[in-house]
Amino acid sequence: MRTAFLAALLAAATLATAQSPRHDFKRDIRLSASNLLAYPGPSPRKALTPAPDSLRPFYISHYGRHGSRFLIAPADYDGPLATLRRADSLGKLTLRGRDALRRIRWMKAEADGRLGELTEVGFRQHRGIARRMYERFPEVFAEGAHVDARSTVVIRCILSMEEELHELLRLNPALSVSHDASRHDMTYMNHANAAPSQSAWTPAARKAWQELYDSEVDTVKLMHRLFNDMGYAREHVPMRRLNDQLFRLASATQNSRARYEVTLYDLFDDRDVYANWLAANASWYIGYGCCPLGGGRQPLSQATLLRRIIAEADSCIRLPHPSASLRFGHETVVLPLVCLMNLNGYGLATDDLRRLDRKGWADYRVFPMAANVQMVFYRKDEDDREPLVKLLLNEDEATLPIKAASGPYYRWADVKRYLLGRIDELQGAGKEQQKPGAGKAK
Repeated sequence: MRTAFLAALLAAATLATAQSPRHDFKRDIRLSASNLLAYPGPSPRKALTPAPDSLRPFYISHYGRHGSRFLIAPADYDGPLATLRRADSLGKLTLRGRDALRRIRWMKAEADGRLGELTEVGFRQHRGIARRMYERFPEVFAEGAHVDARSTVVIRCILSMEEELHELLRLNPALSVSHDASRHDMTYMNHANAAPSQSAWTPAARKAWQELYDSEVDTVKLMHRLFNDMGYAREHVPMRRLNDQLFRLASATQNSRARYEVTLYDLFDDRDVYANWLAANASWYIGYGCCPLGGGRQPLSQATLLRRIIAEADSCIRLPHPSASLRFGHETVVLPLVCLMNLNGYGLATDDLRRLDRKGWADYRVFPMAANVQMVFYRKDEDDREPLVKLLLNEDEATLPIKAASGPYYRWADVKRYLLGRIDELQGAGKEQQKPGAGKAK
């Protein structure tokens, strides 16, 4: 009990030390984009902690999201265009509204025929990640090292994988590389069919989220900026949907050449930006975090992946040569995986959506485009069977609520025990909820 209490305190302290989202958005408005944030890279202010004496990296286990892409659905562009075009044909747009229409037309033309595809920004992100991995942990990618790469069957993930492999081979042509993208691996690479994100939206979760949205997001203010006839807007414009569509488009511009050509952030003031992000952050938390309103078990969607990561690590640490396991998938895997691991305290469980950001649960710190979780293993020599491991979230050192061996370095035996225990803990919570009478007033 005391160990669990101390672990909870450490997790809470980890989240509390993070900079507030309001401050972050003042510094860089693009951070408000949630899962549409272009990968910012590791913090330049956070140097990696040197390993304890005589220990050298020999294995990396990685799961990463594909890089920056165009929006996926035609409706992302066509929906707001249809609304604004109709209003424009009737003379109902302000000058600002007409200019917004022009910019969205430009964005749609740029994405024409490329919906969901990796952009040049995404290619650059993965080249950079591979290069930094190589430079930070050269022993892992020494001559004779084997790199096994797997991707989901989605083309943007495959291209992300290939870009990293090309960069690693450019840096060391002597690497032994294998790569694959097969439905055979989808049961753990993108276990979407078992993801409880939809079942998490219980009546209680929907009610809490809707109350948050209604109290925070001022859609009327945006309509005044776009339309010269509020009577028309109220009667003919789906105001909430248009607000959400425009904020999504504003967020997406950073992922392609549009970042140099257009912006839609000027349609939103600071309060609008924060409010829209607040609602999106709560939505991601309900769908993929340990939100009690939805049962708190959503991260279990990645239990199979986490067990696979652990099993492959146990196998690779017995090899005489260095190696790396690189996996490429999606944010809907990265986010629940991080929550399942309770990395940096993201296993937080609270039903207070209004204070979620104050508790440090901020989605953009977890799953930007090209997000990645790296587990870097260290040992003395090939006979060392008790390695240490360091965890990185988006290339910055991360923490678990367990005792470290030294700085951010943990004993692999302790990490494995904790992670398997997390799976058992959440599965046990589900069984408890299913007992007759569970949850009833006593």
